[in-house]
Parts: sequence; structure tokens; C-alpha cells
Amino acid sequence: MKEVRYFYVPDAASQNEMPLDEAMHALRVLRLKSGDEMFLMDGEGCFYRAEVTLAATKRCLYEIKETLPQQPSWNGHIHLAIAPTKMMDRIEWMAEKATEVGFDELSFLNCKFSERKVMRTVRLDKIIVAAVKQSRKPWKPVVNQMEHFKDFILTPRKGRKFICHCYEEFEKLDFFEELNKPALNPEDLDVTVLVGPEGDFSVDEVRLALENGYESVSLGTSRLRTETAGLTAVMLANLARRK
Repeated sequence: MKEVRYFYVPDAASQNEMPLDEAMHALRVLRLKSGDEMFLMDGEGCFYRAEVTLAATKRCLYEIKETLPQQPSWNGHIHLAIAPTKMMDRIEWMAEKATEVGFDELSFLNCKFSERKVMRTVRLDKIIVAAVKQSRKPWKPVVNQMEHFKDFILTPRKGRKFICHCYEEFEKLDFFEELNKPALNPEDLDVTVLVGPEGDFSVDEVRLALENGYESVSLGTSRLRTETAGLTAVMLANLARRK
């Protein structure tokens, strides 16, 4: 049996040509030819069974044969906001694995103790696209540019909002237990969870978050590195919200 080939093609239904990078992979690596079958993913909830109609040097045209709408495998919107680590490979690893697990949105926070104050998301977005294809996720997580912590906190958001930290002076609830409580309304299924830098959020940042509707939570008894905490938060949210 031939292996099913998946390609990421935003707006796949409204065009008939693959993006250059996907076309080059299809033609040079997989050596697709006219008449070959493939599957396209638009990153917005649809797969498409398609047929190659033109396989040129740098162009791959297709015709959609069947539209295959997908269903979400978890309820609500899972949004992770994290202070990126100094070494980008750690955040790239986390984003890849979190995509494989399943979440909806990734934001980056510029905090008082942040090790990294500048963030370029082009390479990270490509890593997430590769993870979407590998894990065959119908929806591609949205990747946002870095934002100052205060600006992020003051932006209104639907659903329940959590901040993970290690300070003993603030009472902390268990993140997973809170997510497993019955939702009082559909909006409560949405989850925004904040993970700080290696030096944690500052006390003032935690206090600001609590003053703006965020709930103080713990991810468990282990002391986790930033990227491990981010992935753990996504995994717990996905498990609590899975259908």
C-alpha cells in the first residue's frame, strides 16, 4: 500500500497550486507525477483528497477530488503564553511536541526576568507546520509575536485564565483539577495558561495577573524547566478537554 502524502496548503480550496516549498518537496523528494494522489491540509479544519495535474520543475498544480471536513478532538480553545528561553532550540522542541499533542494558539511573553527579549517566529512557524503534517492535525496553531507581559494580561480573553508560578505566598490550585471541574458555560472550555521564564514571573507580574482574572495554579510537585512546563500545561489542558 502506498504511503498517504500530506501537504500544508493554506486556502487549498480556493486555488490549484501548491506553495513553492511544498511543491519542491513533492516534486524533488517524493517525485510526484501527474495523476498521483495526495492529501492537502488547509490548517483550518479541512483535508482534501487531490490529484496532481501538473508536475513541472518548481510548480505543482492539483485538482481537488474530495473535501474532507474534520472534527476537533478537544473542546474549547487552548492558548499557551510562555516566556521563551535563551536557547531557541528548547522552545522549538516544545512547540513541535505541543503541536503533536494538540493546542490552538502560542504566544510569547516579554517578562521582567526573561532571558530572551526578541523573538523571530518564521522558523518556529515552519517547525509547527511540519509537526501539523506529521501528526495530521486539521488545525494549525496560531503563532503570535512576542508581547510585553502587561499588555498581554490587560487584553480581554474568553474562558478561564491561569498563571503557573512557584511562589509560596500565593495560594495555588491544581491546574488539572481545575480544568476537570464542570464548565458553567461554553466559554469556560477556553483555556489560557501562562508559563514564565527560568527565573519565574516576578511577584508583581503574578499579582497583576491575579488582579485581572487569572487563577494561580501549579502543574504538580516537580520543579519544571520552562519548556517542560509549557508542554506539560498543553498536555494537561488537552487531556482535560478531549472529547
